[in-house]
Order: sequence, then structure tokens, then C-alpha cells
Amino acid sequence: MSEPYFPQRGNEGYRITHYDLGLVYRVPSNRLDGGAVLTATAAGPDPLREFALDLSGALRVDRVTIDGARARHTHRADKLRVTAAEPIAAGAQFKVEIRYGGAPKPMNSRFGTLGWEQLTDGVLVASQPIGAPSWFPCDDRPDRKAAYRIALTTGSAYHVVANGVLESRQPSGANTTWTFRQDEPMATYLASVQIGKYRSVELSSRGVEQRLVVPPRFVSRAKNAFAKQPRMIEVFERFYGPYPFDGGYTAVIADDDLEIPIEAQGMSIFGVNHLAVAWENERLIAHELSHQWFGNSLTVIEWRDIWLHEGFAAYSEWLWSEASGQRSADEHARRWHSRLAKRPQNLVLGDPGPADMFDDRVYKRGALTLHALRLTIGDVAFLRVLRQWTTAHRHGGVRTGDFVELVKGSETQLMSRPDEFFERWLETAKLPPLPPG
Repeated sequence: MSEPYFPQRGNEGYRITHYDLGLVYRVPSNRLDGGAVLTATAAGPDPLREFALDLSGALRVDRVTIDGARARHTHRADKLRVTAAEPIAAGAQFKVEIRYGGAPKPMNSRFGTLGWEQLTDGVLVASQPIGAPSWFPCDDRPDRKAAYRIALTTGSAYHVVANGVLESRQPSGANTTWTFRQDEPMATYLASVQIGKYRSVELSSRGVEQRLVVPPRFVSRAKNAFAKQPRMIEVFERFYGPYPFDGGYTAVIADDDLEIPIEAQGMSIFGVNHLAVAWENERLIAHELSHQWFGNSLTVIEWRDIWLHEGFAAYSEWLWSEASGQRSADEHARRWHSRLAKRPQNLVLGDPGPADMFDDRVYKRGALTLHALRLTIGDVAFLRVLRQWTTAHRHGGVRTGDFVELVKGSETQLMSRPDEFFERWLETAKLPPLPPG
């Protein structure tokens, strides 16, 4: 069954459990040579003979093998279609190896360009929601999580960051190979590499290891701008449970201005324009950090439920504000409720449509929904819901219905009409009033 918002992405007949990516990249010429070994299982009731992967047409496929045997393939319209020499038995594990290369470029979308993008001197990869095929062959849906190993070789003048734990950094002549291992399951859009003339500095080694990867001339400014992040993690762990990833957390500051920051698994990417010590940037740091729980550990199965990422991240800004002695979450909520009441009342939070999935109303109305729930069931029960939610679905896929059922199952005694509450906030376009504070 296809993903409703992006039916052209994702594939049937198999499930990938591990991506092993070996990449060589030349920054000056924007040349990528890749080898991808995908460990998969035939998922259908019948033997698997043909299957497809998502891969940008900007990259040329040179060779495909299945368990070492050459396989026929075609590559058109961003689909790599593979035909096995012999049918693969249902339930059997197999390995697909793809050799490919070319000049990667971002994927076009209604949200702008996504995926592999050249910077002034380096690379940024930000793929949400459908940019992953710009740099590796994949099954590109948010619910198709897998483990990863990413090895990238590039000029030794450059610093590389990818998801997970840095296993090794091996110089060889003028180049260095950086190898990362991401054991916790990861959606394709969250896979990322960042390349630049950066310096890595420790932000905190207490509890969750935190690093800043930043152009050397901005180290002091970055430390000041991110000084509150260690305390943010402590606050969010109190609300949401333990930080979900073993590799710690890295904030990359690209040596360019960026319109907005973006999260990847275990990291977030900011521009040098996000280094001001001010609430606007502080809230962005909190927002991207909270995505490690909401979006990266708990990932939507279908994009229609994106409020489960963005609404929770927007509310995390308000929770941090309150916990750090600034404006209370209730003050933020009432201010934003007044603003949204003046905007068009034509967005259904539980299914905003692909054109509006990143509309600011999804973010803020999602946060308002959570605040309305908090006001309805009380702080103690609300904290219990947050912890149950992140624990029950850690490293898994989620739907809006899962959250509704969790609340109804544990807190119904505190809500006089739970079905009516969720219908008004999630299924109705008109913005409901907030409960009294």
C-alpha cells in the first residue's frame, strides 16, 4: 500500500534491514562514487523476482548484483527497477549491491530542493520528506526504518559528520575515510552526511555527549549560542525519558546562512545566521533537539500525521521556556491561539494535506492541542502520557490513532468526553477554544 502523500515513493515486496554505504566524494567537482549494499528480506507471500528502489536520475547505475549474481536493471523516473536472475523465496534474506556515481543534486519538490546540496565549500544533506534518493538507493518511506553503516572518503581538509557513532577516521594520502555506525533504526529521510571545513568541539560530556561542529572562526559564538542546550537535554529527559540514541547529539553549523534549521537522526543542522543569543534562536535549538524524540525515535508511519513530529517539537519550545524561567507554556499558548484564530480556518490537523504539511498552523495548532490536553487532564497525567508515549513507541512508527488510544486508555477518567476532545482538535478545521488555565 502506497504512502498517501507521496505515492511515488516507497516500494513493495521486500523490507530493508541494513544499509551499508561506501561513498567517495570530491568536493571541488561535486563527484560522488557510491557502493550500497542493502540487506533485505523478501516480504510477500510469493517468491520475489522483480522489485524497485528509489534513486535520483542524476546518478548513473553501473552494476547491480543480488547475493553476488549479476541482476538486470533499468533506471528511469527516479526508480531503479531490478530483476533477479532467480526468484527469491518468500521470507528469505538477500543482499543487493548497487554501484553508482555521478554529480548528485537535490530532488525537486513542492517544498523546494531536498537532499544532497552543495554549500559554498562543502555539502549539506537535509532530506525531509523525500530527498534521500538524491544520494543513495533506498526504500524511501518514513516507516521503512533500518540500521546503517556510512563510510565516506573525501579530502583530508574536510570534516565529515554522519549519523550514529564515529567508528574510525583513517587518513590515506590526501584523503580521509570517516566511518559511522547507526544501530538504532532510522528512516531514510533522516540519513545524512555533512561535509565542510569544520572543527569539532565538545559542548558537554556529562550525560548525553554533545558536540558542536562549526567553522573555526565561529567556535566562540557557537558555544555562546548553544550554552543552554545541555540544560535543555536534562529538561527534555525529565519530560520525555532518556535521550534515544547512543551516538550522542551533534549540532552542525554550516558555513552558510540557512533559511531554517533541520534535524537528522542524532544531529541537527543550523546556519551561521542562527548563532545569535536570543529567544528566536534558543527556541530553534530546543525545537530541533526535541525532534530526537518526536520524529527520529518516534517516526510517523504516514506523513499525514506529521503533527506528531512538529506539534510536539513546537510544544517543546514552550516547555523549555517555562522550565527555564521565561514565558510560561500557557502564555505562549494563549498568544498563539489568538494569532491562529485570525488565520484561515481550513486546516485539519490530523490530515493537513501534502501542500500544507509544513504550514506553521500544523506546528502551532499541534502545540495547542497538547496544551489543551494538559489543561484538561492536569500536569501529572500529562507528564505520564508523554513518558508512556515515548517509551511504548521508542525507535518505532506511530500514527495519530495510537496517541489517541493511549490517552483514552490511561486518562479517560480525567476527560469527560475524550472522543469529542480529539474530534475538535484533530479532525475539525475550526480552531477550538482553549480550556481555562
